[in-house]
Amino acid sequence: RTSTKAAKRFSRLMNLPSTSAGANCIGVSCGFSVVGVAVANPSNLQSAGQCDQGIGLEWICWVQFRPYNVSMTAFVERLEQACEANRSLVCVGLDVDPERMPVPDALEFNKGIIDATQDLVCAYKPNLAFYEALGLPGLRALEGTIEYVRAHAPGVVILGDAKRGDIEISAAAYARAMFRVWEFDAVTVNAWGGKDGLQPFLEYPGHGVFVWCRGSNPGSGDLQDLLVNTPHGIVPLYRHLARSAAEWNEHGNLALVMGATYPGQLSEVRQLCPGMPLLIPGVGAQGGGLDAAVRSGTDPRGRLAIFNSSRGIIYASSGSDFGAAARVAARKLRDSINQVLEAEGKGWS
Repeated sequence: RTSTKAAKRFSRLMNLPSTSAGANCIGVSCGFSVVGVAVANPSNLQSAGQCDQGIGLEWICWVQFRPYNVSMTAFVERLEQACEANRSLVCVGLDVDPERMPVPDALEFNKGIIDATQDLVCAYKPNLAFYEALGLPGLRALEGTIEYVRAHAPGVVILGDAKRGDIEISAAAYARAMFRVWEFDAVTVNAWGGKDGLQPFLEYPGHGVFVWCRGSNPGSGDLQDLLVNTPHGIVPLYRHLARSAAEWNEHGNLALVMGATYPGQLSEVRQLCPGMPLLIPGVGAQGGGLDAAVRSGTDPRGRLAIFNSSRGIIYASSGSDFGAAARVAARKLRDSINQVLEAEGKGWS
């Protein structure tokens, strides 16, 4: 932790912009954030309060800065902790399909996937459509899946892929269902109704709200690429939505869904929203290029992006070894992402 005085003195010392740095210097509107300070000789520091008396250059081995405002809200912090714990940006989509599952019971199938991959991932993403399609047994399987993750992989984020969106009164009911009934850590939403349709979700600041911005499917450009007249000029609709989302992000819990199949557009949105988490689907069966997606989608630290693969992992085998095969596929994806990060000097060590 860095006190306000020390942060201001350090900014002057390093010839950084004069700012109103906060006590933690994380997630404040200061233009930079001190992520870590290594002390050459800890015995020189008699107490934490000594930082207020000035900063000695001989104490500092390195300081890493975030040159933009990353809002370290409860959700963002939870997501970063999940990524750090397993050194992974992998999200596994739990899309249960009776025609492809090698076991008949959806919950038992998910348990096998979770047991095999829980130390390799940062998030699980059940797509509600697949559970709703199974009727009440499917909803009970979803309930059991959430309970199983909480019990066996409590550090892993659960992202409900619901893509809910409606007028405000209905959106409030959807938000209550997603966060209070199902108790997801985060959900995907549809912003077609504008800000007031998203506001009920945003009022749960401890939960993530991922706005579907640019899909990974071929037809997503039918609407999302349409040119619209905005205060910032004529731009594609997905860019206007991304910029709007950044303006709506008052509680620091808003994020975006950006398909890996369009790396150029992914890069544009990352530049528009440097401090927002991105969910990036399409790196598996949908054929998105992983290297380009990692370079374009992560922030300058190589973080704040999670890469989803569903079918490529959970259906890696149609036999009784489906769990072992899923583990191999998840590890391969995690290691491939980490190799790109390492090559960019943004690894975990």
